[in-house]
Amino acid sequence: MENRKYRHELKYSITFAQYLFLRSRLIPVMRQDGNANEEGQYLIRSIYFDNYRDRALREKIDGTAVREKFRIRYYNDDLSFLNLEKKRKVGDLCMKLDAQIEESDCRRLLAGDTDWMLGHPAELVRELYIKMKSEQLRPRVLVSYLREAYVCRAGNVRITLDSDIRSTLFHREFLEAVPVDMDISDEPERRVLEIKYDEFLPEAIAGLIWQGDCRRQSFSKYAACRRFG
Repeated sequence: MENRKYRHELKYSITFAQYLFLRSRLIPVMRQDGNANEEGQYLIRSIYFDNYRDRALREKIDGTAVREKFRIRYYNDDLSFLNLEKKRKVGDLCMKLDAQIEESDCRRLLAGDTDWMLGHPAELVRELYIKMKSEQLRPRVLVSYLREAYVCRAGNVRITLDSDIRSTLFHREFLEAVPVDMDISDEPERRVLEIKYDEFLPEAIAGLIWQGDCRRQSFSKYAACRRFG
C-alpha cells in the first residue's frame, strides 16, 4: 500500500554514550517496534539503485533539495517479503512509496530481465521499469544495518537507532544467503539517530531527545556505503 503523505525526517550521528543515555529515556515512554528480536533489534538490507553517473549519490552529496532514490528492502534475511520502495525528499520532508514484489521477480530484475515489470499491477514497479530504460538505473550496492526502533502514536512519531552499517562495495551479487560485505564505519560504536513524525513532534518526546545533547548532522547510509566506489 502506498503512503503518499510527506513526513518530517531529521537525522543525527551520535556517540555510543549518547545512545545509551537516549535509549534509557526512550524505553519508559515509547513502545518498541514489534518486529524487534529479544535484543530489541532487527536487520535491514536494502539494494539501492543509481545510474551510471551516480545521480542519486551526487544529489545527496551536493545537498539537492528535491531528490529521490529507489531501493529493494527486506528484513531479517526473509526473502518472502521484498518491498520495492521510492523515497522522495523535499528539504526535511520525506515521502515513501512502496510495492511488494515476489522473490522470483526480484531475481529476474537483478539479472537484467525487466520485461515483466511493464505489466505489473503496481504503479511503482512500472515507474522503475521506465526509469531503468530512460535513466539507466541499475542496482548498485547492498546496504545492511541493525535497527532499534521506538514508536509513539501521538504525532505518529518513529525514532530509530541504526548501527553496524555494512556495504557490499563493488560486489554486485545480491540476495545471497551470506552477503559479501564489510563494515564502513570509522567509529563502529556510533549510532545513526532518525526522528520521523507527521505534523508535530510532541513536546514530551522532543524533550527526551534534545536533553540528550544531539546535534543534527546530514548522514546518508547509501552515500556512506558508496564512498569507496
